Amino acid sequence: MRRPSRWWRGKSTLAKVETYTRWSFHFFPVVEVTAIGLPVFGQVGAGFAVWLVLPLCAHAVLCGVTASRSLDWTRGTREQPVRLLVVLGVVSVLLGTAALSLVKHGPGGEDTTSAVVPVCVGVLIFGTGTIALGVRGRLRVLGLVAGVATYAGVMAFALGLDQDAALGTAFAVLFGGGGLVFTSVFSVWLLDAVYELDAARETRTRLAVAEERLRFGRDLHDVMGRNLAVIALKSELAVQLARRERPEAVDQMIEVQRIARESQREVREVVRGYREADLGAELAGAQGVLTAAGVDCQVTGSATGLPPAVQSALGWVVREATTNVLRHGDARRCRVTLTRARDHVILTVENDGVERAAAGRPGAPGGGSGLAGLRERLAAVGGTLEAGPVNGGLFRVVADVPLPPGSSPAFPAGSSSASASDTVARSVSEEVTP
Repeated sequence: MRRPSRWWRGKSTLAKVETYTRWSFHFFPVVEVTAIGLPVFGQVGAGFAVWLVLPLCAHAVLCGVTASRSLDWTRGTREQPVRLLVVLGVVSVLLGTAALSLVKHGPGGEDTTSAVVPVCVGVLIFGTGTIALGVRGRLRVLGLVAGVATYAGVMAFALGLDQDAALGTAFAVLFGGGGLVFTSVFSVWLLDAVYELDAARETRTRLAVAEERLRFGRDLHDVMGRNLAVIALKSELAVQLARRERPEAVDQMIEVQRIARESQREVREVVRGYREADLGAELAGAQGVLTAAGVDCQVTGSATGLPPAVQSALGWVVREATTNVLRHGDARRCRVTLTRARDHVILTVENDGVERAAAGRPGAPGGGSGLAGLRERLAAVGGTLEAGPVNGGLFRVVADVPLPPGSSPAFPAGSSSASASDTVARSVSEEVTP
């Protein structure tokens, strides 16, 4: 069985906000019963208190169900619970009226009045605040609060309370209900804003991918457009010369072959520029992307002096680990360290998002195809890869690559500098290249 802390930390930030909002409103029925119902037992007899608290408990449960259905409606997963809202409003008014009627028709005495008036006020406050979750429009919400407060004051005066007590009841419902209504409306607004921000971030990512595809398409067009036009022209010329049995047709086809090979070489250069990972750019890009995502990222070490093949292999490790931190770990801190031990270079990526990263989900370092792909790339340069949770609630990825003789003996401290947009471009290279 998973511990509550792991259950909570395993959620994304968006899921945490929604869970917090929902359980806040689910906790309101408990507040209603404990803050309003329990004091009744100390003011009146046990038998009379039970008859007051039982309807209050039923009203609290109805408020909880209505709040849950209304939040589902705000998220678009359920239709607006109009009938449930009407039922809650009617039940709140009836319970409030019944409680106030006990002032005149109950056992009597100041104890009865001090017990039933808070019950009436509390039922109307919590009912109004819950109904506001399922209502849209500023005027409707204000009209709801004002109407319930006016009804409470008029009904209190009609059922036996003096003018001052009736006015106090109306103001208590007005300010208490208004405060709870503001809480409800603001919570829904905040939840909607978080979802909109998440959708905007996803849209920004898609736009970045689309922009990179366009850039790749422009590069291919620049490389292939002119060459293909020349090939088509020379092929047509060779056909005309061959029909006339002219020996120059052979020279034209040789030229076509040369241009075709040159085009292949240029296309490979374009693709290689997208598929090769530069370690310095990946280190700087990872720090920039993670910092922008709210992750405290520190990069130590430099790629200066490393062979291109080693840089490319380790750059893929940084790219894959950064992607997994963003998608699966929900981490708050990340440390990237590049060090040299004798004739080896060691890259360590460590973050505190161990719960989800180690869950074996597709794409996570420990559970999907990303790990196998990284090992294949490292194996090409004689390197190894280890990934998994470690003590202290951390997830660690360690890549160890041997250096060929004659490599640079040391790395200067500090992180290398490069544009973070380079990492964004390279992160989509596998998708935009054949």
